[in-house]
Amino acid sequence: MNEFVEHTLEPIYNADSKILILGTMPSPKSRLNNFYYANPQNRFWRIMADIFGTDLPSSNDERRELILKHNIALWDVLKSCTINGASDSSIKDPVPNDIKSITDKTKITEIFTTGSKAYRLYGKLCMESTGIQAHLLPSTSPANCRNITYDDILREYSVLLAYI
Repeated sequence: MNEFVEHTLEPIYNADSKILILGTMPSPKSRLNNFYYANPQNRFWRIMADIFGTDLPSSNDERRELILKHNIALWDVLKSCTINGASDSSIKDPVPNDIKSITDKTKITEIFTTGSKAYRLYGKLCMESTGIQAHLLPSTSPANCRNITYDDILREYSVLLAYI
């Protein structure tokens, strides 16, 4: 069932952030846990830990510390939308976040999206204001498990190392 959802998570960044990773909209589990990629089946945090050769962060504070230590910012393309659960394909009535408000306060020169829907929405709704072309990364969502292996995702996300 589609429901109207407003983004409730604050962006994570600091003045030293060099790259921004954007999803579409926090999943119901992420909203419930008040943090990005909070579904335990989502591979995002495992990928980040493997890229940077660290232990898997187990708390929101450890997750925040991991990305900020590596000059990464996290947010989502959308401020609000109508969506069915966590299904990006069901998104209607998208309203973008003000991505430029972060890029203006940081050293961000590269933007990466986690999945094709975030990539398309960013290009349509946000790129003109930031002037930064996004790079498409595969989704780490459990819904994407059958389409791409963990090793394939890890290889694709390893490109982040060139920008931090």
